[in-house]
Amino acid sequence: MGGEEATDQESGSGFTVPEGLELPPPESDHPSSEFAVPEGLTVPPRTPPRSAGSSMWGTPAQGIPRLTGLEAGRGTYWQDRMRSMVRLPLAERPAPEYVPREGEEAPPAVPRVLDLTLRIGELLLAGGEGAEDVEAAMFGVVHAYGLDRCEATVTFTLISITHQPSLVDAPVSLSRTVRRRGTDYTRLAAVFQLVDDISSGEVSLEEAYGRLATIRRNRHPFTKWQLTIASGLLAGAASTLVGGTWQVFLLAALGAMLGDRLAWLAASRGLPEFYQFAAAAMAPALVGVIWAAGHTSGSGEIQAAAMVTGGLFAVIPGRALVAGVQDGLTGYYLTASARLLEVVYLSVGIVCGVLAVLYVGETSGVSLEPEVLQRATRPGVQLAAALLLSLTFCVLLQQARHTIIPATLNGGVAWLIYGAMHDTAGLSPFAATAVGAGMVGLFGQLESRYRFTSSLPYVTAAIGPLLPGGAVYLGLLGFAQGNVDAGIENLLTAITLALAIAVGVNLGSEMARLFIGTPGLTTPIGRRGAKRTRGF
Repeated sequence: MGGEEATDQESGSGFTVPEGLELPPPESDHPSSEFAVPEGLTVPPRTPPRSAGSSMWGTPAQGIPRLTGLEAGRGTYWQDRMRSMVRLPLAERPAPEYVPREGEEAPPAVPRVLDLTLRIGELLLAGGEGAEDVEAAMFGVVHAYGLDRCEATVTFTLISITHQPSLVDAPVSLSRTVRRRGTDYTRLAAVFQLVDDISSGEVSLEEAYGRLATIRRNRHPFTKWQLTIASGLLAGAASTLVGGTWQVFLLAALGAMLGDRLAWLAASRGLPEFYQFAAAAMAPALVGVIWAAGHTSGSGEIQAAAMVTGGLFAVIPGRALVAGVQDGLTGYYLTASARLLEVVYLSVGIVCGVLAVLYVGETSGVSLEPEVLQRATRPGVQLAAALLLSLTFCVLLQQARHTIIPATLNGGVAWLIYGAMHDTAGLSPFAATAVGAGMVGLFGQLESRYRFTSSLPYVTAAIGPLLPGGAVYLGLLGFAQGNVDAGIENLLTAITLALAIAVGVNLGSEMARLFIGTPGLTTPIGRRGAKRTRGF
């Protein structure tokens, strides 16, 4: 008996439920927690997330807001949506939702998406596109393939992108160096079309790689000899703008074509661009000096000045100047500084080439008077010359054929505005240049929005008639004659006119984005300032 009682006592434990006490069923264990709403307390209804058109971007408790129309295809401008994404803080960006393409079973690998994004950004940056537009295109690609928390960095020679899967996972970063640059706006337009198709969900990752390889392999639409002829026609048209006759047109064209072939020769020998620009600028200056040596009358000096000025129009780096100022105005100061430094070096090469020829001419007894360069008012002839100048500029930029006519007409509009304000109304050349360039930027942005492509093909060639070739020539002639004050004054005038062109183009583009809504969106997407200063 005593042994049985001891056994019964040892079979239990301190956790045994006493007799008479009932436990709740297992499924009712902990039916609530400290986060449960107490009885008698009503919870207000959940408010929907803020829409893209709200006056303030915020991250509500229900999650990150989603842009209206973000997944829409060609009904919206992916450039506008992605520019808004670029200027938003990382925590406030709408999270993308990946929609599988036809034939895809799983989202593509992150490294391959980032590699494709870098390759696209490299082509855009090498083609002269602005840093903000390059970042917008890169965001468009990663967003289309469902990658969230991505940061892109674009400088003049290096682009990189980083993707952080989560707060606890290691980030994935890739970068590429842009070593070679080329002017081919046909390729630029093809890359923009590819990004548009990717954003619309029409292209899988493998198809995008194939199309990108095809874009890289495509030949330029115009050959080297066609570019040489276009360079000569551009110089001839520019010499007509500043008062040249048909003889000056032909001789300026001859000098520019000779300079273009010298530049190609220097490039084939591996010389830097500095010497290529110097060689390209020496030939038209030499033709002008030889003409002035054989014609000592006042009209001979006028024609010689027009020849040299026309040759300068063909080599002034207007494309790089506009891109550099645009990057600075949009807050990309490092890239802007590098682009403007490139403009300075190329301009110094032009100065060295022309100045060497003018100095030899002055020491040889060839007199070139700085006051002889005066624009004759010939509205019909000058308008035709401005149209021809813009047309040949399109050829030099390797533009697609369907963009040549709009860009040429845009250049004619710019010259009409400049002539009406400066020649007819007698206004300042700086104001006339800025307004003309502003119209170029406005119409170019409208055309690019209609075509879903870059605005550069419609803008860069159109500013050709406004380039300050005459002021550059007078400044170099002042230095050659030892008149440093006059040389500095005219070169400062050229710099001011160039800045007026760049600011006018950028302002016109911003006006188009500011007042024109985005089709497919119920409300316009907010676009924050590029840089906050002084609290606003």
